Amino acid sequence: MKIALIGATGFIGNGLLAEALSRGHQVTALVSRPERLAPQPGLTVVGTDVMDQHTLASQLAGHEAVISAFSGHAQQDVREYYGRGVDAIIGATRQAGVPRLLAVGGAGSLEVAPGVQAVDTPQFPEQWKASALGARDTLEKLRKEHELDWTFLSPAALIEPGQRTGKFRIGGDQLLKDAQGESRISVQDYAVAMLDELEQPSHTRQRFSVVY
Repeated sequence: MKIALIGATGFIGNGLLAEALSRGHQVTALVSRPERLAPQPGLTVVGTDVMDQHTLASQLAGHEAVISAFSGHAQQDVREYYGRGVDAIIGATRQAGVPRLLAVGGAGSLEVAPGVQAVDTPQFPEQWKASALGARDTLEKLRKEHELDWTFLSPAALIEPGQRTGKFRIGGDQLLKDAQGESRISVQDYAVAMLDELEQPSHTRQRFSVVY
């Protein structure tokens, strides 16, 4: 499959890139700093400015799917930057005629009690709040999107580099935990869940989540 991956040098994006290439997909990595990615079989690296919707649309054209690992973590106004970037990505994907958009989401918008999302609780870490709100904004925008076949994948509360086991649980809008009360997933297994969804869609125009 010919995939456009936005944010391939990021924390989760790099894991998605490795998983997609390992499955034999042709990946165009759209990144702000192309020099960060070494040449690999199946990989085309393209420098881009996500905020330039018209140019981005031309770069996305001809792909079968877009995977967005975009976020505003490094920006001063994370939520505002995140929102502008997501608007451009959604618009460019639509403009390019790419039918599918899969987005990396956050755990903050998952419910910890009926009607209560993690990001709205006093315990939610302040340093991650702006990006969590940006991810929640993204989900709300996608839920109003009726042209694209979109999917939004939320990780567990803790996502970090680890092993690729291929063994995890799939959830919905609730924050799931294991028997020890922990909510964890490795970047590698998050990538497995995302690429599984790409290859065999089962969450069309839905958010789903992944956890051990």
